[in-house]
This record gives sequence, C-alpha cells and structure tokens, in this order.
Amino acid sequence: MADRRQEGASGESQDPTPGGRVAAGGARETARLALVVGALGVVFGDLGTSPLYTLQTVFNPDDPHPVPISQRNVYGVVSLVFWSITIIVSVTYVLLAMRADNDGEGGIMALITLLRQGKAKRGRRAAVALAGLGVFGASLFFGDSMITPAISVLSAVEGLKVVEPSLGDAVVPVTAAIIVVLFLFQRRGTAAVGRVFGPVMILWFTVIAACGIGGIADHPSILRAVSPTYAAGFLFGHFGTAFFSLAAVVLAVTGAEALYADMGHFGRWPITRAWAFLVFPALVLSYFGQGALILADTHNVSSPFFLLVPGWGRLVVVFLATAATVIASQAVITGAFSVASQAAQLGYLPRLRIAHTSESTFGQIYVPFINWLLMVSVLTLIFAFRSSTSLAFAYGTAVTGTISITTLLFFYVARTRFGTPLWLVVCGATALLAFDLLFVAANLTKLVHGAWLPLLIGLTAFTVMSTWHRGRAMVTAERSRREGSLREFVDGLQHDRTVLQVPGTAVFLNRDKHTTPLAMRANVEHNHVRHRHVVILSIETTPVPRVPPAERVLIDDLGYADDGIIHVTARYGYMETPDVPGALAACDPTLTEGPLAIEGASYFLSKIELRRGKATTLRPWRKRLFIATSYITADAAGHFGLPRDRTVILGSDIEV
Repeated sequence: MADRRQEGASGESQDPTPGGRVAAGGARETARLALVVGALGVVFGDLGTSPLYTLQTVFNPDDPHPVPISQRNVYGVVSLVFWSITIIVSVTYVLLAMRADNDGEGGIMALITLLRQGKAKRGRRAAVALAGLGVFGASLFFGDSMITPAISVLSAVEGLKVVEPSLGDAVVPVTAAIIVVLFLFQRRGTAAVGRVFGPVMILWFTVIAACGIGGIADHPSILRAVSPTYAAGFLFGHFGTAFFSLAAVVLAVTGAEALYADMGHFGRWPITRAWAFLVFPALVLSYFGQGALILADTHNVSSPFFLLVPGWGRLVVVFLATAATVIASQAVITGAFSVASQAAQLGYLPRLRIAHTSESTFGQIYVPFINWLLMVSVLTLIFAFRSSTSLAFAYGTAVTGTISITTLLFFYVARTRFGTPLWLVVCGATALLAFDLLFVAANLTKLVHGAWLPLLIGLTAFTVMSTWHRGRAMVTAERSRREGSLREFVDGLQHDRTVLQVPGTAVFLNRDKHTTPLAMRANVEHNHVRHRHVVILSIETTPVPRVPPAERVLIDDLGYADDGIIHVTARYGYMETPDVPGALAACDPTLTEGPLAIEGASYFLSKIELRRGKATTLRPWRKRLFIATSYITADAAGHFGLPRDRTVILGSDIEV
C-alpha cells in the first residue's frame, strides 16, 4: 500500500503492465490532439480566412494603385504571398518569436515583461525605450482586433452576392447580426469556443485545400511561383507596381500576432503542429489555386475565392466561410483579452474585471469591458465602410506595425536574455526587419485611403495606456507621502497607550510593506482602536504568468514577534486572479503570531478619489483622460475575492 501511494504521489502510472503504459500514452496523445483541435478553433481563424480577400484586393481595379493582370504579375504576386507567409509566419513567429515565451505566455506584452525583467542587468535605457515601443505595438493590436471581425465576416457574407446578386442589400445587416451573436458568446470561454470551432476549421482548411487543388489542376504551371525568383523578379524588376501591391499582399499574414498572443491558451506544441501539417499547406494550395483561376479568366477577378468553388457548392461554402470568419474574429478577440489583462497587471491599464473561464486551463479569460468596447467598435466599422474592399485599405497598417515591433523586440530579447551571438542577431534582425519595413512603407501609401484608421486607434490606445502608466506613478508617489513609514507607525503603536485593542482579525490591503495603509492610519488616529490580529496584505504581481503555491506567501513580523501585527505579501502572476482569503488561509499559523480567524475577519480598503488640481506633472487634457480612465477600474472587493459583508472602504482624495 505504501508503495502504491508513493507511485500515485509521483504522478507515475500505477499500472505496471505494458497495457497500462500504452493506455496512459494513448490518453496523452488524445489530450494533445484535443489541444491541436482547440487551437485550430481559436488561433488560426484570422490567418485561415485571409484567402477570402487577399488576391481579390491585390487585383482590385478600384484600388488607388491597381496591379494589372498579366501572367508575369500573377506569378509574382502569388510568389510574394507564398514567401511572405513563409518568412513572417513560419520563420518570424512559429520558428522564432514563439520560443520567446514568458512561462508559456506569448504576445507582445510577454516580450515587454521579458524586457522589464532584464533591464536592470544591461541596456536599461534601450530596454525602457523598446518597452514603450512594445506598448505602441500592443495598441496597434487593439486596432487589428477591431478591424479583423468586420472585414472577415463581411468578406464571407459578401459571397451571397456571388450566389445571388439580389442578396447584396442583406450583407451588412446579416454581418452585424453575426457579430452581435459572436460577442454575446464570449462569456462562455475559450474552451467552449474551441470545442465548437475546431472541427469547423478542420473542414474549412480541407475545403479550401481541395478547391485550390482543383484550380491548380486546370493550370499546373502556377506551381512555378514557389520559386523565390518570381517574387524577387516582380518586386525588383517592376518595383513601381510590386511595391504598392505589398499593401494588399500583407493581408495574407494577418493573424500572425494573434497566433503568438493566443499561445498561452494552448501552448506552443499544438499551435506549431497545426500550422505545419494543416494550416500552412491548405493556405498555399488555396492561393495557388486562385492564381491559376485568375490566369484562366483575367476578366473576372471580383471574387476568385468563391469562383474557385464549383457552382453547386458555393452556397454551402458561403455558410462555411461565414463560420470560419467568425472563428477568425475569435482569434483576435481572444488575443485582445490576453493583451488587455497583461497590460492591466503591468500597470498600463486600470484594474479590469476579468473572468477565468476554465477551472483546469490557465490563460482562458473573458474581459467584459474589452468585449463590449470591441463589439461597439466593430459594428461601427461595418456600418461605416459597408464592404470588405473598403476596409482592406485600412487593414494592413496595424498588422505590419505590430509585426515589425515584435521582430525588433524579439531580437533584443534574444541577445540580452538568451545570449544569442551578436552576429546572428544582427544578420537575422536586418533581414527580417528589412522585409517587414517594406510592408510598412507600402501600407503608408494607403494613408489617405483608410490606413489612418488603425493608426488613429493605435495612437488613441497608446495615449490612454501611457497616460495611465504616468498618472498612476504620480498618484502612487503622493499616496506614499501621505501614508508614511509602516515601520515607524508600528513602532509608535508599541508605546501608545490610548489605542484600545479589540478582539478579531483585521486585514488591511496595501500596495507594499513600506507604507502604512490609509485605512489603518485613519482607524487608529480617529477611532483609537486596533484589532488583536492585524494583517497588512500586499498583492505583488510578478512579471510571470503564474506563481507556484509554495512561493505564494511571504510573511514579515515587522520587527515585533508578539504584537499581533504582521505583513503578508501574496504573490500572483499576471495571468492569475488574486484571492485574498485563499492566500491568508494558506499562511502557516506558526509564522502569523497565532492562528488567523479568517472566517470572521474584517477587510479594510483604502479608496482613492482623483481630483484635478494645480500639479504640472500632467497636461490638463491628460489629467482629464487619467481621471476618466479611472472610472473603468474594477471593484476592488470583487477583484480580490473579499466577502462584501465584511469589507469596509475608507476614502481619501488626491489631486492630480
């Protein structure tokens, strides 16, 4: 019996037979396969639906810089699309960036945390500057999160016009209805979405691959475009035409950042396997098939994706495409939740209400404020632009900006954190950034045609995040001045005979263990009482996603081993939701100067009300923005898991 308990505790199979080991291995393989299917349902929607509009946009005759249809141009564009996907998605993200995870979490905010962890060792100024650039990249991602659902679902529903032109007027209202349902579904969580959408995406990639093969069979010479000589010849031999086409070619890689940002939901292994064995081959076949169709019928390129589908199956594919574009929207919505949550934990946004939607899988979250903000923004874009081709002009700027910033941050992290040789960093960064910045420059030519929109969204988000970060630092400094030294306050209590001691446990939440909680100071100075057990508790958000339970709590007696006043630091990762009662219950009674009566404890919060003052550290408009942003801060009692019937809130004003 003892041996069995030891085996069970170690996590090994208790069945010594080969059949038991095979069963365990089979269970692991099944779990891995389930993760791959879930990743297909959440991560690859945006990348997977790019064939709906990429080549259509490149050869759009209404484009301000149209690409004439000719064999040379078609071969060149298809080759550019193929090598863009290979270099940006396969190399930059799958092969390189996804290795720079922060305890499994990915995305541009994860790179920022890696920078912040290493800035004390070397290149502090460079790290701070790059972190600011990373925040701007995250801001651009919010713009991508608003445009992707609008353009993706619009492009799919527009297939109704190919099936039946009279249905054109129904495209916008049908798209809007689908978007509303999608955002209402978010509260169910990523796991539920992945289970539903995974099989749909497997069917989607199978269908687009089959249709692509059909197109290639009619014009097999299109396969020559695999050679990079066609892309290079088109780009450098006809630079005037090719350069402007890059603004549309980049649509083929939209969703790459979402792939990285969503890594924490499923892990690197399922995402890379799904990409290599299903997503990448299916996308390549679809693009080559569409290129073959355009070569065969140069007069009808209004919707090469749907024209590639046999007439009898187009209506079915329209419905399948609509489902796939809903999934595309899911990829960036999920990524936006992750980025917003990490930004709030790192001090770039106020504390937001976050719901963890899975009891077994970390990182699967729902952020209500971001959800409804995105829904309103997406609906506004749909009714304002009314077609996917109009939105396409605005789409690439946010994508290319985020990709370029991610590439730059990755190579800096690779050098400073992972010790990659300098020559390798310089060569890799120069090659990839030159490729990325070529796309950025091409998209800037569309500035007056809609590319200003994602830049405006990105600048707005960046202004909010930088203002909050700066204002928060200013308020923290003023608050520290008012609170005063905690050690001196505790020393004073040892000699103050006017303060009465009452039974029970009082928990005062505070930012750190250096200053006195305002609520505790007010309770002593105005009521002249203190509880028998006083816990001053600080929540420390570490720049890692999760903290092991053994490292959760740190206890300090504040210099006196028997006065009943202690400081507790509860450490959480930036992807975890703090649970104050749970942290206190895990404390060792031998270190807390006696057992804590957690069941009947009273919790005290110090609430700060912000008011505009004469301080010159912020411009007047930034003061108004900072105060307005503070109103979306989540309720502290709910955020920290405090029992509301035993929570006391004491307020204080601070001028900014």
